[in-house]
Amino acid sequence: MQCVKDLEFFKNIKEIREYEFGVFYFFDGLVISEMHEGETFDWAIAEKIIDVTYKVLGKGKPIAYISNRIHNYSVSPTDWLKFYKHKHHLEFYSIVAYNKSGFTSVVLEKMFFRDRIQQFSNLEDAIKWSLAKINNKELDMPA
Repeated sequence: MQCVKDLEFFKNIKEIREYEFGVFYFFDGLVISEMHEGETFDWAIAEKIIDVTYKVLGKGKPIAYISNRIHNYSVSPTDWLKFYKHKHHLEFYSIVAYNKSGFTSVVLEKMFFRDRIQQFSNLEDAIKWSLAKINNKELDMPA
């Protein structure tokens, strides 16, 4: 398992937000979460993180989100419907899982997440993929 703080990439950190449910790392165009053991990622948590993301990274820019699943926790997959109902959009979403249960929950999430969920077993690969996608998207945006 790879924690964000253990990577060379960590030197690019903009901000860290620690909550009772997990830790969120903010980089240019990128948010990486590490939820705590046994938590449930639901709409109430998502709303907090969305608000913080807009404050830290701004609106109108492509954003990638990486769920670094170093602990076992639950996701409320139907809450993706609330995400879309509130007109939010996530450009790129990837999950880094280190065991079978981490990947199993992806199947449910895919039923409610409208775009593609990219799966990885290595955090550095997820970061490289996300940064490449963000950079390509920024190149396509009108000036």
